[in-house]
Amino acid sequence: MTISLFFNVIFSLFMVIGVNYLLRRFVPSLALAQSELVIVYLMLSIASGVTGHDMLEILVPMLGHASRFATPENEWQQLFVPFLPKWLTISDTTLLHGYYEGELPLYTVETLLGWATPVLWWTAFITVLIFGMLCINIIVRKQWIEHEKLSYPIIQLPLQLTETPQNRLFENKLMWLGFGIAGALALWNGVNFLYPILPELRTRVRSFQIFTESPWNAMGRIPFSLYPFAIGLGFFIPLDLSFSCWFFFWYWRFMRVLGAALGLRSLPRFPYMNEQAAGGYLALCVLAIWASRRHLLHVAQTVVGLNTQQGNTVISASGRETQEPMSYRGATLGLIAVMVFLVLFCYYGGAELWVMFLFFVIYYMISIAITRMRAELGTPVHDLHYSGPDEILTRTVGTRRLGRGNLIMFSMFWFINRAHRSHPMPHQLEGFKIVERTNMTMNRIIFALTLATILGSLAGFWALIDRGYRLGMEVRAYWPSLSAFGIEPYRRLARWMQAPEATLIPESGFMGIGFLLTTVLMFFRMRFVWWPFHPAGFAISTSWGMHVTWSCLFMSWLIKWLILQYGGVIRHRKIAPFFLGLILGEFTVGSLWTILGIIAGIPTYGFWV
Repeated sequence: MTISLFFNVIFSLFMVIGVNYLLRRFVPSLALAQSELVIVYLMLSIASGVTGHDMLEILVPMLGHASRFATPENEWQQLFVPFLPKWLTISDTTLLHGYYEGELPLYTVETLLGWATPVLWWTAFITVLIFGMLCINIIVRKQWIEHEKLSYPIIQLPLQLTETPQNRLFENKLMWLGFGIAGALALWNGVNFLYPILPELRTRVRSFQIFTESPWNAMGRIPFSLYPFAIGLGFFIPLDLSFSCWFFFWYWRFMRVLGAALGLRSLPRFPYMNEQAAGGYLALCVLAIWASRRHLLHVAQTVVGLNTQQGNTVISASGRETQEPMSYRGATLGLIAVMVFLVLFCYYGGAELWVMFLFFVIYYMISIAITRMRAELGTPVHDLHYSGPDEILTRTVGTRRLGRGNLIMFSMFWFINRAHRSHPMPHQLEGFKIVERTNMTMNRIIFALTLATILGSLAGFWALIDRGYRLGMEVRAYWPSLSAFGIEPYRRLARWMQAPEATLIPESGFMGIGFLLTTVLMFFRMRFVWWPFHPAGFAISTSWGMHVTWSCLFMSWLIKWLILQYGGVIRHRKIAPFFLGLILGEFTVGSLWTILGIIAGIPTYGFWV
């Protein structure tokens, strides 16, 4: 799952709504209410995030990769394999033979017991980690949903899809026009994929080399795409944010040209985009906390008893009441318990307490920044590749000082740090926003989200391990499982162990520059109403996802600007269903092509990337 709004979840919800329509017409007593459809959407989103491309699809190939592929040439056996936590990895050669070559059955007592220990421990870790995100979201919910009135662009489609009993979206002709255009493009390109004699109406990304002479060739190949779903999502993003995204895409390209023109040999990776992005995300977290300081003070007063709280209802000194999914005291104590569990989990894996405490503080800071950015920006993608707490700490502290035990645990957490595209925390907060918009009660949401985490984790482990035993990971399985997901953390760990380094001064410095520039952008944005640049656009514009979709956001920004300029807010609201139709149409037909490929056992058209 590499896009903000999971296409499989929207397609599944669309199918459930279709069945629900028939039930409402013929067996009304069995039809689902909007609150139940919302719960279906939220549980599917959380479960898909856990099992998706940036979590379990990375973790499962990692479990046995080091033991399976350790050779005298790569020296893994001498460097770290004996020190990997046995309760978190697979080293049994029989189990690995079946998983990688597909010649042994999975469903035997011995095989299932062999996998049970790491699967259950990792499920516990994932559940606790995501519960910590839930506690943070409960603490900031009122500020970010009721006080600041952020736009939450991602929820627009699921919110309108779940409307019952009379769904106005399905009665809107503009929605069906957008659905038809996007669906027809995906259908035609799917047929072109199977029968290349037909011309392609390309919407997926392609790259162009514009400049061939130095220093302009440092700009590299320029990607261009016209994904209907990304244009649809971009229409609901505030204008200053969508403008900032594509503007800073070009800013970074010109920074490359500047570096080449100046011949900065002492800074070979200038402008250090990943490092500046990491600093930018940390700044977004700090700025979000600073903007919420009064609310957080109110929460702290409630926790220590200066404000009263009856159950989940907060009553302040002024008599104000607020219904929360969990009491502030419960959320705070829950977050403390989560941090204790996570740090002890790593301690028993061989890491140091203070290092892992810093690790998870930084991880949750990045999570807060992503969640805030999704609530305010709603960008179609957000990945932050290779800039998690593992990279931040190794750059600033140095691999030599951190030592083997900490570096091993950093590598074990590659599945939550490689990229952040399927991050579950934004879905939790968006769920709270949908609950608030639909006037649902908060009581069921905590249980539903936690249950989805546990079931999604267990189901994901089962599906991915079963695939290995059926197909053989070295024979027919998904190729990135071997070429990227399995090998990346251990290859990096070997490099850390073979050539330990002290603090990386340029990288650390550019993280500070990214933090400073993001803070300055926010300062000017708060001081000047006309200021066009949003700090979130600066931080996210370095990512792979923004490189792929900048042109889509430019198109949606231009269309929205023209509509508001010449048609006003009323015209903007009337045309909005067309862009929801673009999203739904591409997701629906794209999902049908995927299902056809699974049933027929053949490659089919993928509408994304």
